[in-house]
Amino acid sequence: MRRAILILGAALAVIGPMLPAASAADKIHVVATIPDLKALTEEVGGNLAEVESLARGTQNAHEIEIRPSLMLKLRRADLLVENGLELDSWAEVAVQGANNSKIVRGAPGRVDVSHGVPVLDVPSTRVDRSMGDVHPLGNPHYSLDPGMAPIITQNIVDGLARFAPEHRATFEKNRQAFLARLDEAMARWTRALEPLKGARVVVYHPQWIYILTRFGLSQAATLEDRPGIPASPGHLTKVIRQMKEERIKVIIVEPWNDLKLATRVAEEAGAKAVVLASMVGGVKGADSYIGAIDHNVNALVMAMK
Repeated sequence: MRRAILILGAALAVIGPMLPAASAADKIHVVATIPDLKALTEEVGGNLAEVESLARGTQNAHEIEIRPSLMLKLRRADLLVENGLELDSWAEVAVQGANNSKIVRGAPGRVDVSHGVPVLDVPSTRVDRSMGDVHPLGNPHYSLDPGMAPIITQNIVDGLARFAPEHRATFEKNRQAFLARLDEAMARWTRALEPLKGARVVVYHPQWIYILTRFGLSQAATLEDRPGIPASPGHLTKVIRQMKEERIKVIIVEPWNDLKLATRVAEEAGAKAVVLASMVGGVKGADSYIGAIDHNVNALVMAMK
Protein backbone atom coordinates (compact mmCIF):
# COMPACT_ATOMS: atom_id res chain seq x y z
CA MET A 1 0.00 0.00 0.00
CA ARG A 2 2.82 2.38 0.95
CA ARG A 3 4.63 1.53 -2.30
CA ALA A 4 1.45 2.25 -4.32
CA ILE A 5 1.06 5.64 -2.66
CA LEU A 6 4.71 6.50 -3.41
CA ILE A 7 4.26 5.51 -7.07
CA LEU A 8 1.07 7.57 -7.33
CA GLY A 9 2.81 10.57 -5.74
CA ALA A 10 5.73 10.28 -8.15
CA ALA A 11 3.35 10.08 -11.12
CA LEU A 12 1.46 13.18 -9.99
CA ALA A 13 4.75 15.03 -9.56
CA VAL A 14 5.61 14.29 -13.20
CA ILE A 15 2.12 14.90 -14.65
CA GLY A 16 1.26 17.93 -12.47
CA PRO A 17 3.35 20.49 -14.36
CA MET A 18 1.88 19.17 -17.63
CA LEU A 19 -1.70 19.87 -16.57
CA PRO A 20 -3.14 23.14 -17.93
CA ALA A 21 -3.80 25.92 -15.47
CA ALA A 22 -7.58 26.06 -15.48
CA SER A 23 -7.74 29.73 -14.55
CA ALA A 24 -5.70 30.74 -17.60
CA ALA A 25 -6.75 28.08 -20.11
CA ASP A 26 -10.48 28.58 -19.60
CA LYS A 27 -10.52 32.37 -19.91
CA ILE A 28 -11.94 34.13 -22.95
CA HIS A 29 -9.12 36.03 -24.64
CA VAL A 30 -10.43 39.47 -25.58
CA VAL A 31 -8.62 42.27 -27.37
CA ALA A 32 -10.09 45.78 -27.19
CA THR A 33 -9.02 48.52 -29.55
CA ILE A 34 -8.84 51.25 -26.87
CA PRO A 35 -8.30 51.24 -23.08
CA ASP A 36 -11.85 52.43 -22.26
CA LEU A 37 -13.24 49.27 -23.84
CA LYS A 38 -10.61 47.13 -22.15
CA ALA A 39 -11.67 48.53 -18.76
CA LEU A 40 -15.38 48.03 -19.44
CA THR A 41 -14.84 44.51 -20.80
CA GLU A 42 -12.89 43.60 -17.66
CA GLU A 43 -15.83 44.80 -15.56
CA VAL A 44 -18.26 42.61 -17.49
CA GLY A 45 -16.01 39.60 -18.06
CA GLY A 46 -14.65 39.46 -14.53
CA ASN A 47 -12.42 36.45 -13.91
CA LEU A 48 -13.80 34.72 -17.00
CA ALA A 49 -11.99 37.03 -19.43
CA GLU A 50 -8.43 38.10 -20.08
CA VAL A 51 -8.42 41.49 -21.83
CA GLU A 52 -5.72 43.40 -23.69
CA SER A 53 -5.80 46.77 -25.44
CA LEU A 54 -4.22 47.67 -28.77
CA ALA A 55 -3.92 51.38 -27.93
CA ARG A 56 -2.48 53.04 -24.83
CA GLY A 57 -4.28 55.74 -22.91
CA THR A 58 -1.66 58.37 -23.72
CA GLN A 59 -1.97 57.87 -27.48
CA ASN A 60 -4.13 59.56 -30.08
CA ALA A 61 -6.74 56.89 -30.76
CA HIS A 62 -7.13 58.12 -34.34
CA GLU A 63 -3.55 57.32 -35.28
CA ILE A 64 -2.23 54.02 -33.94
CA GLU A 65 0.82 52.57 -35.65
CA ILE A 66 0.20 48.98 -36.72
CA ARG A 67 3.05 46.81 -35.47
CA PRO A 68 3.59 43.02 -35.53
CA SER A 69 2.97 42.92 -31.76
CA LEU A 70 -0.62 44.09 -32.31
CA MET A 71 -1.16 41.36 -34.89
CA LEU A 72 0.13 38.76 -32.43
CA LYS A 73 -2.39 39.92 -29.83
CA LEU A 74 -5.20 39.61 -32.37
CA ARG A 75 -4.05 36.21 -33.57
CA ARG A 76 -4.79 34.76 -30.13
CA ALA A 77 -8.06 36.63 -29.63
CA ASP A 78 -11.46 35.00 -29.23
CA LEU A 79 -13.15 38.42 -29.41
CA LEU A 80 -12.24 41.85 -30.73
CA VAL A 81 -14.13 44.68 -29.01
CA GLU A 82 -14.08 47.81 -31.17
CA ASN A 83 -15.33 51.37 -30.75
CA GLY A 84 -16.66 51.75 -34.31
CA LEU A 85 -17.72 55.03 -35.96
CA GLU A 86 -14.31 54.95 -37.70
CA LEU A 87 -12.32 55.86 -34.57
CA ASP A 88 -10.42 52.57 -34.72
CA SER A 89 -10.67 51.74 -38.42
CA TRP A 90 -6.87 51.33 -38.30
CA ALA A 91 -7.45 48.00 -36.51
CA GLU A 92 -8.67 46.43 -39.75
CA VAL A 93 -5.10 46.31 -41.07
CA ALA A 94 -3.96 44.49 -37.94
CA VAL A 95 -6.90 42.05 -38.16
CA GLN A 96 -5.98 41.18 -41.73
CA GLY A 97 -2.39 40.56 -40.67
CA ALA A 98 -3.46 38.43 -37.71
CA ASN A 99 -5.14 35.79 -39.89
CA ASN A 100 -7.76 35.01 -37.23
CA SER A 101 -11.14 34.09 -38.72
CA LYS A 102 -12.89 34.51 -35.34
CA ILE A 103 -12.55 38.30 -35.40
CA VAL A 104 -12.92 39.28 -39.05
CA ARG A 105 -15.71 41.69 -40.00
CA GLY A 106 -19.05 39.91 -39.65
CA ALA A 107 -17.74 37.07 -37.46
CA PRO A 108 -19.37 36.40 -34.05
CA GLY A 109 -16.13 37.45 -32.34
CA ARG A 110 -16.26 40.98 -33.73
CA VAL A 111 -18.02 43.22 -31.19
CA ASP A 112 -18.87 46.81 -32.23
CA VAL A 113 -20.01 48.53 -29.03
CA SER A 114 -21.36 51.61 -30.82
CA HIS A 115 -24.63 49.80 -31.65
CA GLY A 116 -27.48 51.73 -30.05
CA VAL A 117 -25.38 54.77 -29.09
CA PRO A 118 -27.11 58.12 -29.80
CA VAL A 119 -24.35 59.63 -31.92
CA LEU A 120 -23.56 63.35 -31.75
CA ASP A 121 -21.97 65.67 -34.32
CA VAL A 122 -23.18 63.71 -37.33
CA PRO A 123 -22.32 65.86 -40.39
CA SER A 124 -25.36 67.17 -42.24
CA THR A 125 -23.38 67.68 -45.46
CA ARG A 126 -20.89 65.64 -47.43
CA VAL A 127 -17.41 65.57 -45.86
CA ASP A 128 -13.94 65.12 -47.35
CA ARG A 129 -10.33 65.13 -46.15
CA SER A 130 -9.93 68.86 -46.81
CA MET A 131 -12.15 69.39 -43.75
CA GLY A 132 -9.61 67.64 -41.51
CA ASP A 133 -10.22 64.61 -39.29
CA VAL A 134 -14.00 64.70 -39.72
CA HIS A 135 -15.97 61.51 -39.08
CA PRO A 136 -18.84 61.03 -41.54
CA LEU A 137 -20.65 58.73 -39.08
CA GLY A 138 -20.49 61.24 -36.24
CA ASN A 139 -18.26 61.93 -33.24
CA PRO A 140 -16.78 58.59 -32.10
CA HIS A 141 -15.68 59.58 -28.58
CA TYR A 142 -18.86 58.49 -26.82
CA SER A 143 -17.08 56.40 -24.17
CA LEU A 144 -16.03 59.65 -22.45
CA ASP A 145 -19.66 60.02 -21.38
CA PRO A 146 -20.39 57.68 -18.44
CA GLY A 147 -24.05 57.84 -19.42
CA MET A 148 -23.19 55.68 -22.43
CA ALA A 149 -21.74 52.87 -20.31
CA PRO A 150 -25.05 50.93 -20.00
CA ILE A 151 -25.26 50.68 -23.81
CA ILE A 152 -21.59 49.83 -24.23
CA THR A 153 -21.60 47.15 -21.54
CA GLN A 154 -24.78 45.57 -22.91
CA ASN A 155 -23.04 45.16 -26.27
CA ILE A 156 -20.08 43.63 -24.46
CA VAL A 157 -22.35 41.18 -22.60
CA ASP A 158 -23.90 40.12 -25.89
CA GLY A 159 -20.48 39.65 -27.50
CA LEU A 160 -19.07 37.59 -24.64
CA ALA A 161 -22.26 35.52 -24.47
CA ARG A 162 -21.99 34.63 -28.15
CA PHE A 163 -18.67 32.98 -27.33
CA ALA A 164 -19.65 31.54 -23.94
CA PRO A 165 -23.47 31.41 -23.70
CA GLU A 166 -23.30 29.33 -20.54
CA HIS A 167 -21.84 32.36 -18.72
CA ARG A 168 -24.35 35.01 -19.85
CA ALA A 169 -25.92 35.22 -16.39
CA THR A 170 -22.51 35.84 -14.83
CA PHE A 171 -21.66 38.54 -17.37
CA GLU A 172 -24.97 40.27 -16.72
CA LYS A 173 -24.48 40.03 -12.96
CA ASN A 174 -21.03 41.61 -13.31
CA ARG A 175 -22.50 44.33 -15.52
CA GLN A 176 -25.22 45.18 -13.01
CA ALA A 177 -22.69 45.36 -10.17
CA PHE A 178 -20.55 47.75 -12.20
CA LEU A 179 -23.52 49.90 -13.21
CA ALA A 180 -24.56 50.19 -9.56
CA ARG A 181 -21.12 51.59 -8.72
CA LEU A 182 -21.31 53.84 -11.75
CA ASP A 183 -24.71 55.19 -10.65
CA GLU A 184 -23.23 56.18 -7.29
CA ALA A 185 -20.33 57.92 -9.04
CA MET A 186 -22.70 59.60 -11.52
CA ALA A 187 -24.62 61.20 -8.66
CA ARG A 188 -21.34 62.52 -7.26
CA TRP A 189 -20.21 63.90 -10.64
CA THR A 190 -23.58 65.53 -11.26
CA ARG A 191 -23.46 67.31 -7.89
CA ALA A 192 -19.90 68.49 -8.51
CA LEU A 193 -20.64 69.90 -11.96
CA GLU A 194 -24.08 71.32 -11.20
CA PRO A 195 -22.68 74.82 -10.42
CA LEU A 196 -20.91 74.83 -13.81
CA LYS A 197 -24.01 74.17 -15.93
CA GLY A 198 -24.10 76.47 -18.92
CA ALA A 199 -20.35 77.13 -18.83
CA ARG A 200 -18.49 77.25 -22.15
CA VAL A 201 -15.04 75.81 -22.68
CA VAL A 202 -12.47 75.71 -25.46
CA VAL A 203 -11.17 72.30 -26.47
CA TYR A 204 -7.95 71.47 -28.25
CA HIS A 205 -9.47 68.63 -30.30
CA PRO A 206 -13.25 68.14 -30.66
CA GLN A 207 -13.64 64.92 -28.72
CA TRP A 208 -15.30 66.13 -25.52
CA ILE A 209 -18.82 66.82 -26.79
CA TYR A 210 -20.38 63.78 -25.10
CA ILE A 211 -19.21 64.46 -21.57
CA LEU A 212 -19.81 68.20 -21.93
CA THR A 213 -23.37 67.58 -23.11
CA ARG A 214 -24.00 65.05 -20.34
CA PHE A 215 -23.23 67.57 -17.61
CA GLY A 216 -24.64 70.71 -19.22
CA LEU A 217 -21.46 72.38 -20.47
CA SER A 218 -20.74 73.35 -24.08
CA GLN A 219 -17.88 73.69 -26.54
CA ALA A 220 -17.22 77.29 -27.62
CA ALA A 221 -14.26 76.75 -29.95
CA THR A 222 -11.33 74.47 -30.78
CA LEU A 223 -7.62 75.28 -30.80
CA GLU A 224 -7.28 73.28 -33.99
CA ASP A 225 -8.16 75.15 -37.15
CA ARG A 226 -9.90 72.00 -38.34
CA PRO A 227 -9.99 68.61 -36.57
CA GLY A 228 -6.49 67.16 -36.57
CA ILE A 229 -4.94 70.18 -38.34
CA PRO A 230 -2.66 72.56 -36.38
CA ALA A 231 -4.00 76.05 -35.87
CA SER A 232 -2.78 79.05 -37.80
CA PRO A 233 -1.68 82.18 -35.88
CA GLY A 234 -4.79 83.94 -37.14
CA HIS A 235 -7.05 81.22 -35.77
CA LEU A 236 -5.36 81.35 -32.35
CA THR A 237 -5.76 85.12 -32.23
CA LYS A 238 -9.46 84.71 -32.97
CA VAL A 239 -9.83 82.09 -30.20
CA ILE A 240 -8.04 84.31 -27.66
CA ARG A 241 -10.31 87.21 -28.52
CA GLN A 242 -13.41 85.03 -28.17
CA MET A 243 -12.23 83.68 -24.81
CA LYS A 244 -11.72 87.20 -23.48
CA GLU A 245 -15.08 88.43 -24.77
CA GLU A 246 -17.00 85.43 -23.41
CA ARG A 247 -14.87 85.08 -20.26
CA ILE A 248 -14.07 81.45 -21.03
CA LYS A 249 -11.87 80.07 -18.27
CA VAL A 250 -10.74 76.65 -19.48
CA ILE A 251 -9.01 74.99 -22.43
CA ILE A 252 -9.29 71.17 -22.38
CA VAL A 253 -6.17 69.41 -23.66
CA GLU A 254 -5.60 65.74 -24.48
CA PRO A 255 -2.47 64.01 -23.06
CA TRP A 256 -1.10 63.65 -26.60
CA ASN A 257 -1.61 67.25 -27.70
CA ASP A 258 0.59 70.37 -27.38
CA LEU A 259 0.17 71.50 -23.78
CA LYS A 260 2.70 74.33 -24.19
CA LEU A 261 0.67 75.90 -26.98
CA ALA A 262 -2.58 75.50 -25.04
CA THR A 263 -1.00 77.02 -21.93
CA ARG A 264 0.29 80.01 -23.89
CA VAL A 265 -3.15 80.66 -25.39
CA ALA A 266 -4.83 80.21 -22.00
CA GLU A 267 -2.47 82.67 -20.31
CA GLU A 268 -3.10 85.31 -22.97
CA ALA A 269 -6.85 84.85 -22.51
CA GLY A 270 -6.70 84.85 -18.70
CA ALA A 271 -7.70 81.18 -18.52
CA LYS A 272 -6.23 77.78 -17.61
CA ALA A 273 -5.22 74.81 -19.75
CA VAL A 274 -6.19 71.51 -18.14
CA VAL A 275 -5.19 68.02 -19.28
CA LEU A 276 -8.03 65.52 -19.14
CA ALA A 277 -7.87 61.76 -19.66
CA SER A 278 -9.00 61.21 -23.23
CA MET A 279 -8.94 57.48 -22.44
CA VAL A 280 -8.40 55.27 -19.40
CA GLY A 281 -4.71 55.45 -18.47
CA GLY A 282 -4.25 58.81 -20.18
CA VAL A 283 -3.10 60.53 -16.99
CA LYS A 284 -1.81 59.38 -13.63
CA GLY A 285 -4.56 57.94 -11.48
CA ALA A 286 -7.00 57.37 -14.34
CA ASP A 287 -6.42 53.63 -14.29
CA SER A 288 -10.05 52.52 -14.34
CA TYR A 289 -13.14 53.71 -16.18
CA ILE A 290 -14.65 55.36 -13.10
CA GLY A 291 -11.20 56.63 -12.12
CA ALA A 292 -10.77 58.36 -15.49
CA ILE A 293 -14.13 60.13 -15.23
CA ASP A 294 -13.31 61.04 -11.63
CA HIS A 295 -10.11 62.72 -12.80
CA ASN A 296 -11.85 64.61 -15.58
CA VAL A 297 -14.67 65.89 -13.39
CA ASN A 298 -12.35 66.92 -10.55
CA ALA A 299 -9.93 68.63 -12.94
CA LEU A 300 -12.73 70.61 -14.56
CA VAL A 301 -14.14 71.71 -11.22
CA MET A 302 -10.72 72.83 -9.95
CA ALA A 303 -9.86 74.66 -13.19
CA MET A 304 -13.14 76.57 -13.27
CA LYS A 305 -13.14 77.74 -9.64
